[in-house]
Amino acid sequence: MDISTFLLTESARAIGTAIAAGKLTSVQATRFYLNRIKQFDEGANGINAVRTISPIALQLAEAADHEISTGRSRGALHGVPFLVKDNIFTADGATAAAGSKALAEFVPSYQATLIGKLLDAGAVLLGKTNMTEFADFVSDVMPAEYSGAGGVVRNPHGMRYDRGQGSSVGSAAAVAARFCAFAIGTETQNSVQTPAVFSSIVGFKPTVGRVSRHGIVPLVPSQDSPGALTVCVDDAALVLQTISGADMRDTATLGFFPIAEDNEAAGTLRGIRIGVPRRFAADLVLNSERGPALERVLTALAGAGATIVDPCDFPSAEQLHEVRSSVFRTEFKASLNDLLGSLRPCGFSSLQELIDWNNTYPEAIPYGQSLMEAANAAAGIDSLQYINDRRRDVALSTLGGISGALAAGGADVLMVPMTVAAKCTGKAGAPVIAIPAGHDLSGTPFGITLFAEPGADQRLLRIAMAVESVIGQRIIPSMG
Repeated sequence: MDISTFLLTESARAIGTAIAAGKLTSVQATRFYLNRIKQFDEGANGINAVRTISPIALQLAEAADHEISTGRSRGALHGVPFLVKDNIFTADGATAAAGSKALAEFVPSYQATLIGKLLDAGAVLLGKTNMTEFADFVSDVMPAEYSGAGGVVRNPHGMRYDRGQGSSVGSAAAVAARFCAFAIGTETQNSVQTPAVFSSIVGFKPTVGRVSRHGIVPLVPSQDSPGALTVCVDDAALVLQTISGADMRDTATLGFFPIAEDNEAAGTLRGIRIGVPRRFAADLVLNSERGPALERVLTALAGAGATIVDPCDFPSAEQLHEVRSSVFRTEFKASLNDLLGSLRPCGFSSLQELIDWNNTYPEAIPYGQSLMEAANAAAGIDSLQYINDRRRDVALSTLGGISGALAAGGADVLMVPMTVAAKCTGKAGAPVIAIPAGHDLSGTPFGITLFAEPGADQRLLRIAMAVESVIGQRIIPSMG
């Protein structure tokens, strides 16, 4: 077996299987990825996806190999190397800056629940990935590629991660460039699905509450969810099974039963009804380059037996598109003040203190801090404005959005080109998965997002596997 080719092309599950079978060691895989990071990520012209390397990566790999050699198996991810976004706490001495220059030296005293679950499964923590500062809630003109702590992340496909393309850019770039077998990101509205599409990889955001947020710097707790960046849908399902579960430190997780390993085959699309929201959804992003790409996808899915319900519009499409809400700024202020007040990272105890520091060191925020200032001026979460806005967001995105469209069209899932339904899936707290589908006529990575009602994660993943088998096409970046 050519180890280099295998690690560049195979899934996390396949890598774990090879390690378990003795065809590959965890140390070999870990060293390969560390060397690849050094070769292609570092330096003036590097991708700059990786912020820090874990000092215990090789130690974890050696421990995995020892356990496997003695007959102990921790599961499918035993010995498999991964990277994690810089707003997620680890206990290896690494910083958790959330992309912020002000918090660049913050070392948390505990690890996130999901990190504990991955380590318990024997996965190998390689390090942290760069991210858009404070999950892209600093400035309304800051491009996704930038953060004060990490600088500019470069898309391995040679384009920019521009404004609004999601804060998990480092995790997405790392998977596309094959610096790891899989990576963890977080999404509030579009931060996993959008960089996944523009990086030509899979990105899955579970239902809010499926995965604990304990040990993660928050943005909007009613919408925040960690998710997986992977090379295939099966890996996303495997990671979800590993990191999901109840956690008393995040009571949103208590409303769901555990995700069990799903051994059911993906099956076919025959009998599956896929709805396509058009009005103020798909039609917003279609042009002469993307239109033919979407039609290619729809034709292939219909040819594979799926029933395409087109259009299958959101009942409240116009209102959802036009709605402006106080939820982001209100919850960001409240949740960040709570975290800062309890942990006092780098001496900061409030959002106001971060804003003051940025004003003192304006070079740290070259795009300004308009969103942070708006959040700091927001009323509290007990304000009537917030309560009404949150109630309206939920109504428009569920009964007026996802659930309404599914019911009206008798559809099993909904599908749009690129990530145009991100506002709806975010407000609803719904599961969504991005699947690469080659490129559009301009040569830009093209993908689709599938989504369903909150709680339907496993059904969505099974359908996504079948969809991927028909239209999935990951573009491999040319990196020399």
